[in-house]
This record gives sequence, C-alpha cells and structure tokens, in this order.
Amino acid sequence: MTLHISDAFDSGNISCLSADDPGDIRLEIRKDNNSDFYQWFHFRLTGAKGTACVLKIMNAGGAAYTKGWEGYRAVASTDRENWVRVPTTYENGVLTISHTPAADSVWFAYFAPFSIERHADLVARCQQADGVSLDVLGQTLDGQAMDLLRVGSGPKNFWAVARQHPGESMAEWWMEGFLARLLDPGDRTARALREAVTFHIVPNMNPDGSRRGHLRTNACGANLNREWSEPAMDRSPEVYLVRARMQETGVDFCLDVHGDEALPYNFIAGMMGIPSLTETQKALQQTFSDALLAASPDFQTKYGYPDAKPGKGNMTLCSNWVAEEFGCMAATLEMPFKDNADRPDETFGWSPARCREFGAAHLDAMAAVLKEMG
Repeated sequence: MTLHISDAFDSGNISCLSADDPGDIRLEIRKDNNSDFYQWFHFRLTGAKGTACVLKIMNAGGAAYTKGWEGYRAVASTDRENWVRVPTTYENGVLTISHTPAADSVWFAYFAPFSIERHADLVARCQQADGVSLDVLGQTLDGQAMDLLRVGSGPKNFWAVARQHPGESMAEWWMEGFLARLLDPGDRTARALREAVTFHIVPNMNPDGSRRGHLRTNACGANLNREWSEPAMDRSPEVYLVRARMQETGVDFCLDVHGDEALPYNFIAGMMGIPSLTETQKALQQTFSDALLAASPDFQTKYGYPDAKPGKGNMTLCSNWVAEEFGCMAATLEMPFKDNADRPDETFGWSPARCREFGAAHLDAMAAVLKEMG
C-alpha cells in the first residue's frame, strides 16, 4: 500500500517533503498565515498499518518555542477520540516521531485537536440547558460566528474566554469540563454560582485560526492576545467584539484560558504588573489560587511566569487590559502541551480528560472568589 500524508481537514497542518520510505518520512510545519509563528501540526498517515514508521519534522528547529520540544511526546489516534502519546525525540532541529500504526490510517497532532465541529456541538448542547442563551457577537475575518454563551442570572459578571491562540486546543477541552459542571442541575456549587453570577463564556476566541491549523494567530496573522489595547474590526474583530460586550456588561472576574509549550505544569499568570493594581485584586487572586490548589491536585504555584514589575505589565494582553479597565481580578490560566510533571501519565500525558476535570474544578475557585467579594 502506498503511504499517503494528508492535512486537508479541520485544523490540519503539515507539508510532506517525502514519504517514499516509511523509515524516513520527511515533513514540515506550515507557518500561520502572514506570520512567522508555527508549531501546531495535525495530519493523517495512511498505508502504514503494522509498519514501523519514522516521521521527521525537519523545520522543528525554527518553531516558535523550541523549548516546547524538550521532553515532549506527540499524540496519535486511530479513531480521533482517544489520543495516546508516542515516542518522540528532538535533536539537531528535527522532531522525530516513531510509531507503528495499528490501523490503515493514524492521525498525529501536537495536542489532541478540538475541531470546529466539536465546538458547534458544544454550544448546541449547552444552549439546551435551562438558563442558557447563545448569542453571536459578530463574525470573524473568515466569516465564522463569534459564539457567546450566557449562563446564570446573578448581578456579578464573570467572564471566561479560551483559545485566543488556536493551537492551544487544551483550552477548549477545559471549557467542555467547565461548562458540563456549570450546567449540572444537581451540582450545589454550580447552582449557587448560577444564582449569584451571570457568566459570559467564549469557548473559542479564534475559530479562524483553529480551522486553518494555526498555532497562535487569526486569519490575517494577528496574535489576539496582543490586541486588547487597540483591537480593530479589519484585523482583530474577535477581540474587538468581545471587548465591546465586556464594556456593556462590566466585568467582576475574568479568566483567559491558554496552553504553554514549554512548562509541564498548570499555573496562573497576569495582572500583577498593571498600573492601578490594588490590594483587593491581589487578595482575590490569592483566594482563587488557594481554592484551586485545594480543589485540584493538578494545580500548583511553584512554577510559572515571573510577575511583571509594578506598572510594567503588557497592556495588550487580555488579563492585564481587563484588570486595569474594570478594576477586577483577571488571570491567565496556562496548561501544558506535554504532561503535568507533578502527576505524569505515561500513556496520555496531559490529556482532554484531565483538561475537562481541571475545568470542572475551577468552579470551586470561582465560588471562593465570589464569597470573598461579599
């Protein structure tokens, strides 16, 4: 059977240089459109059932975050539901994946993909629940809908947004778990939150980049998490539309969900370098962090990004802009592409199932912040 490499599907990204020899398949990752960013890959190999394959990503050394390749293992799936870690090495600028497929076709990816179709299923499922409304804020540059879910009826306005960087698919897996618990009619914490809070939730901030197979940017090459100070409809409509709705509702709390290529830990960052940082904001972040530590064994505070110096925060970032604009607590949540080094899983690494579980745990942390607000 002839080997065949394809990426002509939702979030696909790879270029095949040669596939004549299963022991020396040579590939390259394509750059994001109008950008030098690249690292996300997602492709299918067909015709190698039972054959030991060596797949080499030849341009891995020029990727956005080469530290992300160190200790990293790619994921593979034959059913596109269960993604397992496979032997992967990085040396001399080449990422090498070794795998013997158990089926005619196998899919490989940087992290378990979360497709636009799955996103559509998520919002369709959520809108069926009591007290949920689905609104379209506007359109992306590619004409896709910017979906906003509203949950609850309380006076406080909590915002949660995910996947500004489309290759960080773990952020929308997190959203699945978060929303499933938030909408659980039998969950007491969720019910109390829905009564006290109106949640404004954007499960995917960057549908264009997600569908195109980008790592970090939207359709025109804009890094959305550097657009919050001056978004524009012809460049970053995703941020422009969300920011405009935030101005209408106000924001009492904001969580921006991401993934980090290099660090094998879950952690929060942001806000500490904004010009108007208050003791109240710092206390609320401490409350959130302490409650999340108690709620989830997958969270930690030892490893993360260093805090920006006072007044020196990058105000183009979501969490910084929101915290400064509304005087609220706003944080960036980071999850690993690799594994959680504190609780490693040899088979799956950091996985969709663990993302969902981690997302659900955040309700306890949000409840603690709400209590602290009084």
